[in-house]
Amino acid sequence: MSALLPGHATYPDVFKPITLNGLSLRNRIFVPAHTTNFGEHHLPSQRHVEYHRERARGGVGAIIFEAIRVMDNTLGRPQGVSGYLPGAVEAFAAVAQAVHAEGAALIAQICHMGRQIDGEFERTVSVSASDLRWSLGATHPRALDRQAMDEVRQAHVQVALNMVAAGMDGIELHWGHGHLLQQFLSPMSNQRTDEYGGSVQNRMRFPLEVLQAVRAAVGPGFCLGVRISAEEFMPGGLTLPMSQEIAVAAAQACAIDFIHVSHSAYHMSHSLGTQMADMAFDVADFRALPQGIKQALRAAGLNTPVLTVCKYRDLQDAQDMLAAGHADLVGMARAHVADPALVNKYAQGRADEVRHCLGCNQGCAQRLERNIAITCLINPRAGQEARWPEADQDRAEQPKKVLVIGGGPAGCEAAWVAAARGHQVTLWERGQQLGGQLRWTQQMPLRHDFVHLFEHQQRMLQRHGVQVQLGVEATAERVVEAGFDEVVVATGAQALPVQPSRGQALITQEQALADPQALGQRVAFYDLTGEWTALSVIEHLADLGKQVTVFTPVAGFAWRATIYSTLSNRKRLRDKGVRLVLLRQLLAYDGRVLKLEDVSTGEVLEETGFDSVVGAQYGRSDQTLELGLKAVQAQLEKGPRWHLAGDCLSPRTAVEAVYEGHALARAL
Repeated sequence: MSALLPGHATYPDVFKPITLNGLSLRNRIFVPAHTTNFGEHHLPSQRHVEYHRERARGGVGAIIFEAIRVMDNTLGRPQGVSGYLPGAVEAFAAVAQAVHAEGAALIAQICHMGRQIDGEFERTVSVSASDLRWSLGATHPRALDRQAMDEVRQAHVQVALNMVAAGMDGIELHWGHGHLLQQFLSPMSNQRTDEYGGSVQNRMRFPLEVLQAVRAAVGPGFCLGVRISAEEFMPGGLTLPMSQEIAVAAAQACAIDFIHVSHSAYHMSHSLGTQMADMAFDVADFRALPQGIKQALRAAGLNTPVLTVCKYRDLQDAQDMLAAGHADLVGMARAHVADPALVNKYAQGRADEVRHCLGCNQGCAQRLERNIAITCLINPRAGQEARWPEADQDRAEQPKKVLVIGGGPAGCEAAWVAAARGHQVTLWERGQQLGGQLRWTQQMPLRHDFVHLFEHQQRMLQRHGVQVQLGVEATAERVVEAGFDEVVVATGAQALPVQPSRGQALITQEQALADPQALGQRVAFYDLTGEWTALSVIEHLADLGKQVTVFTPVAGFAWRATIYSTLSNRKRLRDKGVRLVLLRQLLAYDGRVLKLEDVSTGEVLEETGFDSVVGAQYGRSDQTLELGLKAVQAQLEKGPRWHLAGDCLSPRTAVEAVYEGHALARAL
């Protein structure tokens, strides 16, 4: 990459090459390992090849492949990728060749996940350092004995050798995120009384044995590092001072070429909620961790490079960290899910074209949790690279006149993508601004990062020449008469108040956000959705100083959102005094008394003292235009082809809305 590119002067430390034990990287940005659920038959798939090819082409220095399992009892899911099964070398070689062809390095992360794998898929026994569960919903693990530990160590060695044979440029041994080797390191999960438990030195013994065995197998000239969780963010867990001691001891005991500093553990608590910190988090606590590890290493006379990760959204974040000397390389995972060409765009002075990660955790973490392939709210192409090139490289065979009705996330996405493909596009929006229902996020500071979606879509509308007309009420007759070839209907959904069987309707979430002061001090919130929207409104009301009590008829809370966010959200709600009351079915509300049925016993309970009651349920799809078009076309026997996208098809989330708008535009 030319040193004359404008971004090199703006971000000089980012674009400075670095060498790790003979492995030369063209810059200081890497894509950390992150599970994609693209695996097939426990091996990398062609989808992996195309996904990582595009991110290598986008300018990143290195990519660390997602956790490569070392044994049957750590596969965990059908998409779990192994490094030991027949065909592994060839499958990984295909990914390595694609990444190398684009000028980036590919590092293999090898891992045993220990107790968080319940063994149900492969019918194996869950294992750990001690027989302690990570969650009340997890199976009971068996504490590893000496023979089993030897088998685990040898499995790591075999997979490491396979990765060398596949053409990988380095290996990252996973000591973090609450996986097996961290389960030995952490006093929370290691309660052994033998030589592998107790002191820090004893708890490190087995992870060091594995590390030293892998180093002996791959040789002194091959790049080898470890990933650690420097802080578990839970009582009795790993702390930064402990991790400083561990990092220094590891670097002194074995020749390692980098230490990748992360945080958290797979534990059903706030700790797991920090792992993929969402838009509500302040990054300060995470930035201090690599700084602390690097300081400890340097104080011990060790020059081991330090890698850092978590909520680096743009190259300015990375430049600041590197320039301060707090880290040597910066990992950007979700940022590269959102925009694989991020590095090149900054290098070429095209930062205004970058699709910024929202930190919403809806397309990535939430789908990861559900064992389906990841996507991205702001980038529906993620995981679809072979099917969908960039929109302006996927020109329509026959340009058409296209009308998009509705300026929410589905309509805006459909409009700009269609225009980028060469269609002549007009967008009608009945209101005076674009954004649809997501505009309400601007009322909530902890959800404010949705502004990146608005800004990106509006930049794309302008760049690709979409004619945006605000204040236009679309009728079926007007649409038919306008003479468009294709019409995309993205008119969204209408808010629907919760109406108990007796009494008055509850305040909608939209009404609550529009005038929160009118709610008074004590607010009841009745949730029938379990969705992100309700979760966000509840926390926002608490942040305004209101005393919030949440009622729901189910046995869970925020059940449609991902635990990678809700575990930390739940801690914040507790800190803010929000009361959660489950298994309560609303029967009646007369403006003063809430009558609720205890679903478990059938007992009817009364709750009083609330100034207002807010209800959350899905809206009603706006089918007015759809039904009108059907009627007019049946009468006139003419009209354009029309399609539905987003909430007017079915009320869901922005992930589905943006995807459907994008997919429709690709099909025009």
